[in-house]
Amino acid sequence: MALDGRLLPSPARPLSGGRPSMSHAWLDRLFDRAAVFGPILESADIVDLAVTHVLQQLAGERGAADAERDVRGFALKFYTDQGNWDLVGNNTPVFFIRDPLKFPDFIHTQKRHPRTNLRSPTAMWDFWSLSPESLHQITILFSDRGLPQGMRHMNGYGSHTYSFWNAKGERFWVKFHFKTLQGHEFWTNREAEQVVAKDRESAQRDLFDAIEAKDYPRWKMMVQIMPETEAGKTPYNPFDLTKVWPHKDYPLIDVGVIELNRNPDNYFADIEQAAFEPSNIVPGIGFSPDKMLQARIFSYADAHRYRIGGNYAQLPVNRPRCPFAHYHADGAMNAQGNPHPDAYYEPNSFGGPVQASQYKEPPLRLSGDADRWNHRADEDDYSQPAALFRLMDADEQQRLCANFAESLHGIPQFIIDRQLGHFDKADPKWGKLVREELALLDRQVQGRTARDLNVAEA
Repeated sequence: MALDGRLLPSPARPLSGGRPSMSHAWLDRLFDRAAVFGPILESADIVDLAVTHVLQQLAGERGAADAERDVRGFALKFYTDQGNWDLVGNNTPVFFIRDPLKFPDFIHTQKRHPRTNLRSPTAMWDFWSLSPESLHQITILFSDRGLPQGMRHMNGYGSHTYSFWNAKGERFWVKFHFKTLQGHEFWTNREAEQVVAKDRESAQRDLFDAIEAKDYPRWKMMVQIMPETEAGKTPYNPFDLTKVWPHKDYPLIDVGVIELNRNPDNYFADIEQAAFEPSNIVPGIGFSPDKMLQARIFSYADAHRYRIGGNYAQLPVNRPRCPFAHYHADGAMNAQGNPHPDAYYEPNSFGGPVQASQYKEPPLRLSGDADRWNHRADEDDYSQPAALFRLMDADEQQRLCANFAESLHGIPQFIIDRQLGHFDKADPKWGKLVREELALLDRQVQGRTARDLNVAEA
């Protein structure tokens, strides 16, 4: 199952590699996006910087309607005096998978069928029903929050677990949250259909027009922080992208407010060429054992070299505001030259960039065996989705289950039954409500069929 023809012991149990699979996934298709600019206001000690903010759909492609149910990307580029920090997340705190080698397969299910060139609910639900870890994310996706009225009315999340570290050599695990200050506003499926019929760019237009009218959208930036040694004591894996940290255990801490107050001057230069990559961090911020994050650290830069070119970091939207400190040279479209022409290697005696030992990250404590990772062993994929379901009031539960039924209806019954089993395991009421909604859809179809027959006979 490798590109060189080798069979692998398991395509879904990585050691820590899988780069051919990940890198090929980024060559399949490009993603559409929208973006704006602005500063951080009321900043705490953590940051003092300007921001580029990009939002995009995950399954959507160029021309896809904004008012479609989908996960929205939520990416931020912070221009600091110590380099660029990119936080590349979504409008949901979790994701569909925890195994990075399943990402290309997941994306294939969200795109078009290779034979029909149509979207395939069968492929989506076949994958999700065979991946119980997706239940948390699809619960959010099919809830009210899966269809925000616009970009201004949704939260953003770093999603992954990152780390903070300080000069004392202390490390803390951290999750980033961005809470909309415009309030949450959502469409129902029927409302969204009417919006799409009138304006396929409704969300992008709303964001652009608000900024032009100086009605600048804001998000409160917050963090959850966990001491390093507590990671092994939680009843869940804190590095699992399908899980959240309960706020009662790790409360949200205010950091500052992000305001977006400038639209792009040139969409292609400012947006199409913007390159966001989780590997871009600054001193004091680090990574974690989150395997999805580790895969993205490699794959995003690899995608940018394909999409934009080897010297994409020199473009104005990607260029750090501080001086470059590297020995990269030449390549297609190199526009920087070399400020130290005699210092084109390291170490050297001619004034080239030197190491900064004060920025050395503290060592990461590791334990356990190096082996292929079974990402479903000893995992509870039902407790957190069940808790979320029970947090919803009766009306929201009904809308959630109606949305599930509408998406499931018409696909093979064995896939429906498999997915219903996951709902049952999370909460029997959940499975019961979805079955009732499916039965209602069946009766509606039978009624339409009977009316059509009567018309034909007449």
